[in-house]
Amino acid sequence: MLVNRRHLLAGAASLLATQARAEAPLTSIRPRARLSVNDPAARLIARANLSGSVGCVVADLATGEVREAIKPDAALPPASVTKAVTALYAIEALGAAHQFETRVIAAGPILDGVLDGDLILVGGGDPNLVTDQLADLAEQIKAAGLREVKGDFFVWDNALVNLDEIDNTQLDHVGYNPAVTGLNLNFNRVHFEWKREGAKYTTALDARSEKYRPAVTTARVSVVDRQSPVFTYQERDGVDDWTVARRALNNGGSRWLPVRRPALYAGEVFATFARSHGIVLKRPQELAELPQGRALAVWRSAPLDQMMRSMLRFSTNITAEAAGLSATAALTGTQRGLRTSALGMARWAGDRAGIQPHFVDHSGLGDESRVSAADMVSFLSADGAAATLRPLMKRIQMVDANRKVVRNHLGHVQAKTGTLNFVSSLAGYVRTSGGQDLAFAFFGADLEKREQGKRAGDESPAGARQWNRQAKALQQRLLQHWIKRGA
Repeated sequence: MLVNRRHLLAGAASLLATQARAEAPLTSIRPRARLSVNDPAARLIARANLSGSVGCVVADLATGEVREAIKPDAALPPASVTKAVTALYAIEALGAAHQFETRVIAAGPILDGVLDGDLILVGGGDPNLVTDQLADLAEQIKAAGLREVKGDFFVWDNALVNLDEIDNTQLDHVGYNPAVTGLNLNFNRVHFEWKREGAKYTTALDARSEKYRPAVTTARVSVVDRQSPVFTYQERDGVDDWTVARRALNNGGSRWLPVRRPALYAGEVFATFARSHGIVLKRPQELAELPQGRALAVWRSAPLDQMMRSMLRFSTNITAEAAGLSATAALTGTQRGLRTSALGMARWAGDRAGIQPHFVDHSGLGDESRVSAADMVSFLSADGAAATLRPLMKRIQMVDANRKVVRNHLGHVQAKTGTLNFVSSLAGYVRTSGGQDLAFAFFGADLEKREQGKRAGDESPAGARQWNRQAKALQQRLLQHWIKRGA
């Protein structure tokens, strides 16, 4: 029986709620007072004239002394700053050296290169598996001597609870909101390319990578005449069936579309490479229960700390969700659904840093998550957090009023950014021009405008880009102020 991808393990919430809470850290940063408008940071925020709410805190990393705090307890959406919490959660639960494994197993005897049984592509939850690595697995089964498969070809993706998408409030076609399963490919996106030829368009869908561009049939796109919406989606017999409005296409271009049945997508691509080696496989089928079998090929991901560094720098949502779900499974001994797993991560963060965040996922894509700047700085300042997270975070360049990089700036900032429409966040570590180390968090959001934009159904609602530019400019002014103030 195939897994229902919309079924989450709702009953697991009560089990997580019974877990014992660890002793909170001795130091918890809980600034309460709002500083006077005479404070430099307050003046910078007032001058920015940013609609909505802004909360920020900066504290000495060594002593915990709060240098400045504006609305420190305002609970706002952290957006992708959530990934900083997820990175530490996953590394501490799974270990920095943890690797995800993708295998090909033979369920039956092999005699003279002929498998008298089924071949199974087995996902281990790797969120970063790409087409080139499926090509490597196909080469491995050829090198193992396999020439023919008499049985069926299956894919198994139940190493993680299957999610159709991360956040169901997002538009169907955005590539950063893909499915998440135990068998993922190309960040669960398919490449859609179009070209105008006279009055018609030709379209193509492929699983492209650095080396290959295998065509796929597990997704299809039709160009139709209509005003709106730009895209529609429907699943038909295991195929992602998209339509796109003709008016939205120029003469030629491309974009990535999310994949909702990634295991079948991966299976089709793997079968393409197997066929190139003379091994013809039947159409892939999903398998609920994994039988015993002999491993013919194995692909191991990069170590988890390297994966988390890439996630923090490129903000890949699927990486965060797979890592967070895997961490929760490791800590509890069983798989959890997304909301339950996010609850578990919030409780873990509370135990570790004496804080009270609310998470609905591990990536920050869902805007119902809430964290205050005070809680985020407490988390970043907790024992051992900076030693693990700081080297993984992206360096934030200082820029001038014209957004040009300031060369040889005396300060050094390593942080995680977060952006949604009308939501902007930044949190991490600052080394001041005087050599002091600070932890900081900035959360800004205009939730009323965000809701208006969501109701409009626009990928980039009116005013969102300008608002986010203003927020990032304010972040820069605050960072440069903190760097100078610490001289």
